[in-house]
Amino acid sequence: MFLPPGRIAQDWWLLLLRGIAVILFGLAALFWPALTVGVLVMLFGAFALADGILTIWAGLSVRDRPARPWLWLLDGVASTIFGIIALFWPAETAVALVVLAAVWAIVAGVLRMAAAIAWRNLIEGEWLLGLSGLLSVAFGIALSFVPLAGILAFGWLIGLYALLAGVVMCALAFRLRRLA
Repeated sequence: MFLPPGRIAQDWWLLLLRGIAVILFGLAALFWPALTVGVLVMLFGAFALADGILTIWAGLSVRDRPARPWLWLLDGVASTIFGIIALFWPAETAVALVVLAAVWAIVAGVLRMAAAIAWRNLIEGEWLLGLSGLLSVAFGIALSFVPLAGILAFGWLIGLYALLAGVVMCALAFRLRRLA
């Protein structure tokens, strides 16, 4: 059996506090999934804006060298624009991300079904690949008709993950407590 170093076992309560904090975050995300996604979109917007400004600055600082600064500048302008869009229109940004996921699911599903048909003589169980594609297409269509449900589902998924991760951290903390 693995025994942790003494200090980790003695500080088991720190892991317990961390686990409780993650559980509380998970519960908040489950009860307020739209707020959770909204905060993530705002963080993305802030990141993209900062990234854009720093990239523009980098592009301007290399203008006297043969480093093709216009690529940096273009990258910086694009990041800045996406950051501003996310910050000023967070709901629309979240919906756009869900619609993008819906389009991806439909395209990927159609390609999987085509692969299942093309490989039907090469592999056994190709129907499973086809079924996977059909489920992907159905998911994409459902998302495209109700993108707000996709946003809420994403928030719930984050909450569920955090809740489970917090429970595991607490369980580990109590195990460490016994070993201390």
